[in-house]
Amino acid sequence: MPDSRVPRRRRFLVCEPRHFAVQYAINPWMRPDEPVDVGRAHAQWQGLVNAYRTHGHSVETVTPVPGLPDMVFAANAAVVVEGRVFGSLFHAPERRAESVPYETWFKGAGFDVQHPESVCEGEGDLVPVGRWILAGTGFRTTREAHREVQEYFGVPVIGLTLVDPYFYHLDTALFVLDDGRAGGEGNIAYYPGAFSPGSREVLARLYPDAVLATREDAMAFGLNSVCDGRHVFISPGATALAGRLAALGYVPVPVDMSEFHKAGGGIKCCTQEIRENLS
Repeated sequence: MPDSRVPRRRRFLVCEPRHFAVQYAINPWMRPDEPVDVGRAHAQWQGLVNAYRTHGHSVETVTPVPGLPDMVFAANAAVVVEGRVFGSLFHAPERRAESVPYETWFKGAGFDVQHPESVCEGEGDLVPVGRWILAGTGFRTTREAHREVQEYFGVPVIGLTLVDPYFYHLDTALFVLDDGRAGGEGNIAYYPGAFSPGSREVLARLYPDAVLATREDAMAFGLNSVCDGRHVFISPGATALAGRLAALGYVPVPVDMSEFHKAGGGIKCCTQEIRENLS
């Protein structure tokens, strides 16, 4: 089925890694004594932006702020559904100031922005797909924030518990292959071992045709991917997962973001999707 997948043009928001560094440790990937090659990181980030634009997607940028080294991880700043923005309240004090420049950008672009009362880390833990928003908890975003998100968007929120600290955000363990905008419930790829037993059962019931990844795929940041319905922007290290996706008619687009792995991030972490609608 090589020609059966149809891409949908996306609108992305990103932040240049001008100040990117690993200055503290808030997840198992981060080692402040391991230096970051800022020049290489910038080249990798520019490669991601170029890949998006080459495949027909629009990319907008928010200005990076000195002293906020993780601001490059735009996905954590908010979740956007039907043109409405639910912002962030970071778990780690080191990241809390990131919310301000992102909320300023969204308001300047004409969006309504809701600031959360509970800890919430945007698309890091909130993944719109089909009729629902899948919502991670266990390490960062709280269940109280899940309730806030449901009240704000009026979209059912499905809570999922993460249990492996290497997959501290939902977007490190799961990504959307089919967002359901063309009808149906959509489909996902995920690593089952990142979830509690009950959450694995929920995912199996909701997505019986999901693509299951191995721990090796996940540790290579293969689940921190972005799919436009046909093209999957994916870590080149996730070779087994890329092969399974290609066999299903998707087109893997390898993008090396290895310098960002040192901070626990990758392709999706650096990409905020601005969704005008879910249908």
